[in-house]
Amino acid sequence: MSLRRRTAAPAAARRAPFDDRRTSAAIGTLATAFVVGGVATWLALGAGRTARAQLAGPADGAPLMRAPLQVVAPVDIQRYAGTWHEQARLPNRFQKQCTGPVTAEYIPQPDGTVQVRNRCVRPDGNFDEAVGTARVVPVAGQPGAGRLEVRFAPSWLSWLPMVWGDYWILKLDRDYQVSLVGTPDREYLWVLSREPRLEDAALQAELDYAASLGFDTAKVVLTGQ
Repeated sequence: MSLRRRTAAPAAARRAPFDDRRTSAAIGTLATAFVVGGVATWLALGAGRTARAQLAGPADGAPLMRAPLQVVAPVDIQRYAGTWHEQARLPNRFQKQCTGPVTAEYIPQPDGTVQVRNRCVRPDGNFDEAVGTARVVPVAGQPGAGRLEVRFAPSWLSWLPMVWGDYWILKLDRDYQVSLVGTPDREYLWVLSREPRLEDAALQAELDYAASLGFDTAKVVLTGQ
């Protein structure tokens, strides 16, 4: 009986013949999947950005576009000095212990800064007082603009930008009796008056104006209430 040795066919002989149509179809399928996937990702990112923009946008009734806030100009710091009584505010962490009357006293200093004394009544009837410094921030083309920065941190930290908070005078009557103060990000708002108690109609007029600027006045807290 003869033994026949089987010889393996060369590798090239075992390969399937090249199918140009099949290869082109596969490439086309991959390209289509890539394009469709890219479009879907782009749409998803766009939807996410739109959702975030809607969440971060102004409250209903506020301007559709948040134009930069304008401050009163000019403001006479000497006339603005003195004691102001808070009438309303947007809630903030550094006043959450204040449940009674709140006052702010501004005292001009020889170096051009202003000493700030904030005082409020706590739930136990005692007072909290914070003493800080305010400085005027120059605004190009608006001499004496009511744009200030306030610092309550120690003076040796005054070189740090983060210790200064914005204090923008957004509305001020001619007699310097009622002042609307806010921040450019619209997160903080105060209504101040020379009188301990502002008439309801006058207070509402200030809040209506603040709402027209994009502040969420639905969250406003009336001082002492």
